[in-house]
Amino acid sequence: MSRSSAAAAAKPPAAPAPAQAATTIRVDAAGNPRPERRHLIGFFVMVIGMFMAILDIQIVASSLSEIQAGLGAAPDEIGWVQSSYLIAEVVIIPLSGWLSQVISTRWLFVISCGGFTLASLACAFSWSIESMIFFRVLQGFLGGAMIPTVFATSFFVLGRNNPRASILMGLIATMGPTLGPTLGGWITSALSWHWLFLLNIIPGIFVTLSTATLMDIDRPNLKLLKGFDLQGIVAVAVFLGSMQYVLEEGAKDDWFQSDTIVGFTAAAAFGACWFFWRSFTFARPVIDLRVFSNRNFAIGCLIAFSIGFGMYGSVYVLPLFLARVSGYDSYHIGTVLAVTGLCQFLATPIAGILSRKLDARAVLGIGVFFFALGVYLNTFLTSESGFSDFVLPQAVRGFGIMMCMIPANMLALGALDIHQMKNGSGLYNLMRNTGGAFGLAAINTLLTDRLALHVSRLAEAVNPARLAATAKLEGLSSYVSTAAGGTIDGDKGALALVRQIVQQQASVLAFTDVLLIMAGVFVFVLAFVPLMRLPKATAIVADH
Repeated sequence: MSRSSAAAAAKPPAAPAPAQAATTIRVDAAGNPRPERRHLIGFFVMVIGMFMAILDIQIVASSLSEIQAGLGAAPDEIGWVQSSYLIAEVVIIPLSGWLSQVISTRWLFVISCGGFTLASLACAFSWSIESMIFFRVLQGFLGGAMIPTVFATSFFVLGRNNPRASILMGLIATMGPTLGPTLGGWITSALSWHWLFLLNIIPGIFVTLSTATLMDIDRPNLKLLKGFDLQGIVAVAVFLGSMQYVLEEGAKDDWFQSDTIVGFTAAAAFGACWFFWRSFTFARPVIDLRVFSNRNFAIGCLIAFSIGFGMYGSVYVLPLFLARVSGYDSYHIGTVLAVTGLCQFLATPIAGILSRKLDARAVLGIGVFFFALGVYLNTFLTSESGFSDFVLPQAVRGFGIMMCMIPANMLALGALDIHQMKNGSGLYNLMRNTGGAFGLAAINTLLTDRLALHVSRLAEAVNPARLAATAKLEGLSSYVSTAAGGTIDGDKGALALVRQIVQQQASVLAFTDVLLIMAGVFVFVLAFVPLMRLPKATAIVADH
């Protein structure tokens, strides 16, 4: 026997290829999908449901005070109206790939959208903060599966290398968080906070019934229930649920000074070890992490994590700046944020054309650069900045978001084998949401620390030993006393004004520090873009 023959004989047999996705969509000779008209209509109906689920993450953000008053909630309780939704959504998103294989894309989406609609109705009629939190958990858990399901379906219906799929997914994924606070503020001002949830009812019923009627694109595989990975499901729920709780509540509870945060951190660490061990040792894990061996997908998830950090972080930071520093109300804050949404919408066809004409990696690099630039331009804002000063930074950032999302989706998900698409879509969307959670936690901690630092430094400059400070205090004291007609102690009034000025300027400096760090994150990510490869076209396997 020759050496080559002996080596071949000694080589272990190759592992069987994973089962291909069973789909009823026909393909042409080149492997491109040829969906029926009803599948196309059904897909765009599903997109409406996905937009509802993403919109509801942030739609309550600008109306929490009204919800608090309506439910008689304590200030430390009302944040859970938003946190509970996010925690539940993060748990279900990575499980959606396995669930869609078991019960099919159609029925998973129908259950998800129908349950989301019923939970929305229950939220509108909540009678206490406890009931609201419970219904928001149901809303996030039931509705969260819609997001990755639509991402995966877009590749089945529109094709793996079709820029239109990524354009549509990118537009919806970015417009939801941007428009959420704006739309929520307007609805609450015009009607009441109850309509934030009632708004979902009619579209939810329409989407649920339409999807059940139109979207029979694959078949359920109930055999996957035999010997299914129950331990993996429990492990991922403990890991992601605990981690999300720590990220949401850590900054408010002074992190590890709180026994509760320490306990949930330990639970998250235990759940993570259990989950990773299970994923790499179980024959059919509920979430297959081996998909990260694909370089494009791994780098794409890093970029998705960064996009979540920047997208959710900027939508959080800017309203805080406008409220604390500029004194804007919810309506005017929404108007400023609308600039970003408008520019995202206008940038969509440009990003689509560039993605077809240029190397997707070049388009992604341009998008990351413009996102970093837009965030950096916000660092020049001051307490005296007006609406016109906010326009350019938000416009650049809005353009950058779309230029990031579209090619990132194509490069990351387009590089996967079709049987990996559902699992990969769940993990990809999880990374974006997790990036947002990490971003918000980091931003809250940094703002608190940097604000305290800048207040102490500015306060040191305002002391009797400095002639300029003394002269300013005397001038303010005289002004306050004269303006009040002598009814107010001028010295006390002057000190109050100085404290207010110090706090305001310290806030400007703290926000500047945070924005510089956010811009730096995107500059760092830019170095990974050239490491990605252009995905090859792969046929979708049809099952007629």
